[in-house]
Amino acid sequence: MPEVRTWQLAAGAAVVGLALAAGAVAAAGPWDSGQRKAEREWAAAQSPSGGAHHQVPGPKRPAPAPSAPGVLTALGAPATAPAPAPASASVPGDLAEVLAPLLGDPGLGPVRTASVVEVATGRRLYEHGAADPMTPASTIKIATSAAALSALGPDHRIPTTVVVSKDGEELTLVGGGDPTLGRAALGTLADRTVRALRDRGTGTVRLTYDTSLYSGTSRHPIGPNGNLAPVSALMVGQGRINQTATGYATRTGDPAGDAARTFERLLSERGVDTSATPSPGRPAAGSKPLAKVLSAPLSALVEQALTNSDNDIAEALARQTALATGEEASFRGAERAVTKQLAKLKLPLTGARFADGSGLNRADKLSAGLLTALLALAADPAHPELRPVLTGLPVAGFSGTLHGRYGGTSPGTGLVRAKTGTLTGVNALAGTVVAPDGRLLAFAFLAGNTPSATAAEPALDRLAAALAS
Repeated sequence: MPEVRTWQLAAGAAVVGLALAAGAVAAAGPWDSGQRKAEREWAAAQSPSGGAHHQVPGPKRPAPAPSAPGVLTALGAPATAPAPAPASASVPGDLAEVLAPLLGDPGLGPVRTASVVEVATGRRLYEHGAADPMTPASTIKIATSAAALSALGPDHRIPTTVVVSKDGEELTLVGGGDPTLGRAALGTLADRTVRALRDRGTGTVRLTYDTSLYSGTSRHPIGPNGNLAPVSALMVGQGRINQTATGYATRTGDPAGDAARTFERLLSERGVDTSATPSPGRPAAGSKPLAKVLSAPLSALVEQALTNSDNDIAEALARQTALATGEEASFRGAERAVTKQLAKLKLPLTGARFADGSGLNRADKLSAGLLTALLALAADPAHPELRPVLTGLPVAGFSGTLHGRYGGTSPGTGLVRAKTGTLTGVNALAGTVVAPDGRLLAFAFLAGNTPSATAAEPALDRLAAALAS
């Protein structure tokens, strides 16, 4: 198909871009190979996050990955690569003989699809139902991230702003859609606001808060859930009641109101009288910016969303994509925006649906072939803005939602980097792996009607590990 051919050709020089990255990471040491500074800094001071059924452990500094030399070899491979093989020669018998029995594991249930691609050339090495749409669970975050990075760029930062009315008597806290806004950043915003008010000679104000940047329902179709707060343009710490919690956590039903009340207390502690409980509302006519804080770069938000399968960040990424492309920032608007943005990248979207950004919605559909196309495109030197899609993937046995999977004896430990996907009856794994000959492979394995995660996850891990061995 023409659309598949396009990304295959685009991936033809993929290792060139990864080779450039190798020089930067080699100086930082073996563990840093292939992992961005933003990801390491975030891991050291981890804010609570997690995805459906993903329990993310607390911060832990891993030992250097024993596979790091192999990773660096793959990153530094020569730029020249053979031309893509014709489809008739795209499934080597030995790889099929290894993967087919593993794909038949009963733990994967009756419906399973697979795609394995050589990243440097786009050559399809193994396929089983690769074009069939499947419920992807959290592997859809790969698509959400690619769309956001493509639309906004990796350096984009999300603002949270305070504006003041003409008469100086009303402040409005304006949400920009940063789900990672923390109490420390809100304190910085309060400091800046108080300094500006003192310069104006103001000591008493009314406080309102504005969430109008997002539209439509804030409730995900799954309803109130510890995996996702109501989607709001204004929230603190992803709406968690307990800010030290990780993974599944109790969420506030009013993230914007809670954020505004926290900000009001911070202003009061700094000597500003807000006179009343903050209320929702738009800024008064003629209001002007007074203070603001910015989120971490989008590249860091993408890495956090992928490493820890953070649903709140993923939904924010989808809405930020909608805003950047002229769509309304709602579930439906985000679906249109993500679809439109990925179509611009000439990806194989037949049967795809992006009903949400996080993968919690079972109406989502992706094919294994689309996932490997996305991963290959993220390695393409023509698309450096997409690189965080690769650097944010959890490392087998070391980080994020793969921290507790694989093990010291698995050939995939340290070599497999992959996004997990878990819903009841749905399990998936999509990412990259360094093959024994040093080639970087992209893979996607999707399974439906699985008997349990405890049966499906080891089966998926064996498939990815087989590519490393």
